Amino acid sequence: MSDSQKVADRSTAPPQGVNSVDRFFKISERGSTFAREIRGGFATFFTMAYILVLNPIILGSAKDKFGHQLDAVQLTTATALVAAVMTIIMGVGGNLPLALAAGLGLNAVVAFQIAPLMSWDDAMGLVVLEGLLICVLVVTGLREAVMHAIPQPLKQAISVGIGLFIAFIGFVDAGFVSRIPDVANTTVPVQLGGTGTLTGWPILVFCLGVLLTIALLARKVKGAILISIVTMTVLAMVINSVADIKAWGLTTPAWPDKVVDTPDFGLIGDFSLFGAFGETTAITVVLLIFTLVLSDFFDTMGTVVGISAEAGLLDEQGKVPNLGRVLLIDGAAAAAGGAASSSSATSYIESAAGVGEGARTGFSNLVTGGLFALALFLTPLLTIVPLQAAAPALVAVGFLMMTQVKHIDWDKYEIAIPAFLTIAVMPFTYSITNGIGAGFLAYVVIKTVLGKAKDIHWLLWGTSALFLVYFAINPIEQLLGVK
Repeated sequence: MSDSQKVADRSTAPPQGVNSVDRFFKISERGSTFAREIRGGFATFFTMAYILVLNPIILGSAKDKFGHQLDAVQLTTATALVAAVMTIIMGVGGNLPLALAAGLGLNAVVAFQIAPLMSWDDAMGLVVLEGLLICVLVVTGLREAVMHAIPQPLKQAISVGIGLFIAFIGFVDAGFVSRIPDVANTTVPVQLGGTGTLTGWPILVFCLGVLLTIALLARKVKGAILISIVTMTVLAMVINSVADIKAWGLTTPAWPDKVVDTPDFGLIGDFSLFGAFGETTAITVVLLIFTLVLSDFFDTMGTVVGISAEAGLLDEQGKVPNLGRVLLIDGAAAAAGGAASSSSATSYIESAAGVGEGARTGFSNLVTGGLFALALFLTPLLTIVPLQAAAPALVAVGFLMMTQVKHIDWDKYEIAIPAFLTIAVMPFTYSITNGIGAGFLAYVVIKTVLGKAKDIHWLLWGTSALFLVYFAINPIEQLLGVK
């Protein structure tokens, strides 16, 4: 949705909601409707439901220091439970269309970097400590102050970078783009399809989904993204029933043998808060917590700013509404993820799919969270949507977020270069945190060499110093003798 459309929506919206629910969530005030919020909630769920399959695979495939593995069924239950509870809490408490679930990247750190040094209980205890530390940063006002200290053009660059990042995620998840194996003896890192060409029915479903989504968006059809996801899922199920394809990836579009499954809550509360200090050195523990906090801190910051900007919710100063509560809930979600042994939960950039569908308030979170709650019992049914059917939504939303690039002054190098690095590094390194760090460091360096160091907020100096440590963590560990 363009800026002019967002303004038009607001100008024509009634000043007060038609009922108490409308008034509480400010649905009419923000130019939305119950229908848009519901569609947005469904769209967000379908674009992030893959985590119900992927998180158990990542965590369940790793072994801790003692050779123990987590149960995949229990991981699925824990993942769905945390996503359901924290997404609903974010909707009611933060009133943003921002869903939460186990964070990709963070779960890999827990599985392959932390768990091999200690037991699973101890590893999840570190995740709880990370979440509690983030909550402390929120309560003291430091986390919110950092977000307010970021210049507006850099916030816009973060949104654009996230747009490219999630579009890239969509291409990769669908198999439209893939990494070239090292054995191929080439310097080209990625390629079209799996072999340099587009092959197979799943890719066709994705391509048709992209074409359908952009056609519906161009025609300004209400529910464009959700219509595309449902249509492509049905098509994929038909194709799979005829061809019995094995290359769909994590989710196969086939009617499951059973619709209802019993949740297993065996992992809930299975963590040791300070056990890690007895398994490895204190320096190692501190560095591991630092890595988790920094990644979670700035991934969330970028996601919150990007989603709020796309939804047209930032005020004249570029501030996010209810920011303090939003960040506190996000920190609590990290702790909740550790307490449930599903890894740190965080805000999902896939929420942009719901925003693209029209969601503007936390009411959409009730829908998304409710679907995750249903997934506790209906996981076989709700995970039949293949990535190839959901990924076109990420590509389309990437375009919508990309439009904010027009607000950046590209003739002013002191902001244009940091903005460019922020935008480019995110998709190129597959990390929101890396993009923000590159932009911050470039901004501080350029302002300094131009003799404008006094214009830099002291919090940007501090966070830039942290990013120096973050990017140089490996040589620092070697210097300190950390293994």
